[in-house]
Amino acid sequence: MQLDDFDYELPAELIAQAPAAVRSASRLLHLNGVTGELHDRQFPDILELLQPGDLLVLNDTKVIKARLPGRKASGGRIEVLIERVLNAHEVQAQVRASKAPQPGSTLYLDGGVEVSVSGRDDDLWRLRFAGDEDVWTLIERHGAVPLPPYITHVPDTADETRYQTVYAKNPGAVAAPTAGLHFDEAMLDALRERGVGVAYLTLHVGAGTFQPVRVRELAEHRMHSEWYELPQATVDALHATRAAGGRVVAVGTTSLRALESAAANGEPVAGHAETTLFVLPGYRFRIVDRLITNFHLSRSTLLMLVSAFGGIDHIRRAYQHAIAQRYRFFSYGDAMLIDRAPEV
Repeated sequence: MQLDDFDYELPAELIAQAPAAVRSASRLLHLNGVTGELHDRQFPDILELLQPGDLLVLNDTKVIKARLPGRKASGGRIEVLIERVLNAHEVQAQVRASKAPQPGSTLYLDGGVEVSVSGRDDDLWRLRFAGDEDVWTLIERHGAVPLPPYITHVPDTADETRYQTVYAKNPGAVAAPTAGLHFDEAMLDALRERGVGVAYLTLHVGAGTFQPVRVRELAEHRMHSEWYELPQATVDALHATRAAGGRVVAVGTTSLRALESAAANGEPVAGHAETTLFVLPGYRFRIVDRLITNFHLSRSTLLMLVSAFGGIDHIRRAYQHAIAQRYRFFSYGDAMLIDRAPEV
């Protein structure tokens, strides 16, 4: 398949710049991947669309304040975007500057934080934070929420809460698992009372999720690596759900990628690992029956994933419909519920 197969035109005013006033107040487009039928709904309708015995799988990663401005010794302004915390004093990061920093040089981040440039790991810089305080403390004190590049306002205190799921637990992500932003505690409690199971995994979303695909032939694209962990309790819940005839509902493409990566040999295996899974139409899904997700960027790997899940023609029609009906797109936008298309 080629990159142009996943292109569409989106009016700029449909890119959501702020979340809905209430988390669960978003719209929901329901796509039946079997028939291609579309239904315009509200997100609280999830309560009737999920059935007792279904299992909702949530990604409990927590977004860190990964964006840190500063300067080089020469005085030139820079911005560090942490991709991954390696240990108490080292990170892998993108460094945005007029000229790339040199290994051995020192960066001076706002707040008086000094960082030495150790070298490169592929397209990322390895940075070491000076002093006795650990990285987690320093970025919480001096960093900013790493909002996606298509959100144009400067992050504020509201973003610190709303660009985070209510069940965020394990710090390490530099982008939110945005499908989960629609859930509040009351909705999760109501789903449990209805008999819907709720289970968790962790996948630390990397900044690479916003990187464009730069090759025309998609078979040549290489995914960025992301760390995930699938607990044994979630594996047990998956088996119990299958045995009882329930459906596995992944909340977000990150949950889906972690589940499918953990089941690469057929059955889900508990533990932690790196995943570079690239899902294109033709992929054989092993675990996930339904997907709750937001609307994704044109020509992105996430659009390719949902096209594989819901059927490429169905997704094209769904996005055309969403644009015509003025749905809000991307991280702070509206949601879709997609029933998996039959394998062809």
